[in-house]
Amino acid sequence: MAAASTPTPTTAIPSHMKAWVYSEYGKSSDVLKFDSKMPLPSLNHDQVLVKVVAASLNPVDYKRMAGMFKDADSPLPTAPGYDVAGVVVKVGNEVKKFKVGDEVYGDINEHGLEYPKVIGSLAEYTSAEEKVLAHKPSNLSFIEAASLPLAIETAYEGLEHAQFSAGKSILVLGGAGGVGSHVIQLAKHVYGASRIAATSSTAKLELLRSLGADFPIDYTKHKYEDLQEKFDVVYDAVGEAERAIKAVKEGGKVVSIVPPGCPPAIVFILTSDGAILDKLRPFIESGKVKPILDPKTPFPFSQTKEAFAFLETNRAIGKVVVYPIP
Repeated sequence: MAAASTPTPTTAIPSHMKAWVYSEYGKSSDVLKFDSKMPLPSLNHDQVLVKVVAASLNPVDYKRMAGMFKDADSPLPTAPGYDVAGVVVKVGNEVKKFKVGDEVYGDINEHGLEYPKVIGSLAEYTSAEEKVLAHKPSNLSFIEAASLPLAIETAYEGLEHAQFSAGKSILVLGGAGGVGSHVIQLAKHVYGASRIAATSSTAKLELLRSLGADFPIDYTKHKYEDLQEKFDVVYDAVGEAERAIKAVKEGGKVVSIVPPGCPPAIVFILTSDGAILDKLRPFIESGKVKPILDPKTPFPFSQTKEAFAFLETNRAIGKVVVYPIP
């Protein structure tokens, strides 16, 4: 591995750290173990070492833990976690964007399902390429910042794939989830949607309104595909591409983040990019686009298994964050 620049004398970086680790595939409650002596990740020329302050959980974490992507996974044992917010403590010698002491956030895996980091964000330290990170918005706590990257970047990339633009209408399936809650906000405040519909359960309809949805739909009572109204874009964050196609206008687009989808729906996997976070920064700092945190958040580091168990119920509203680490 390439050498990295020397940290400042005030930064004492240990050789080992605390982390949550799994050595075999399975359910998080069975395979996730606490390790108090995990070696720190090494650093490439284009990477920074981040002292993790907060990390948010995503469904990809427990799906990966279950072995759903093992054909292209990194070797076990591994520490899970994609989303990070923390402080740079060391920089590779090709890094230009960050310096020691910078507060940063991002999704540390550029290609989420292709050989993700062996040491993710559920550890005291993690390493990441500078291109996947951004400076933390000044108005956000580390908890709020950690909740954003994977979800908001996925929301943005999907809207770009769908060629969404001002004056168009959109239906968001799963509007109260991590990705869906950001699709609503971006469609309204960044893209200038003419009309936003979104689905959720009965208890979450008010949240959809507060995020900017004009037409909240209770999926326990109504079938959105039977509506007379059709939409320019349907954003499927729940895995209902076949139904979604029936709700789109002729010539409109369906975009889905849940494989396999079905033609003509556009299915994509996020490419993590700090430039997206930089682009959205003015909307975040102005408060137009807000982090959405589940009321149970944050879970302390010692309760990471409980945090996963809660996420796996599919009842979370917005994001589940682990803080402080450790």
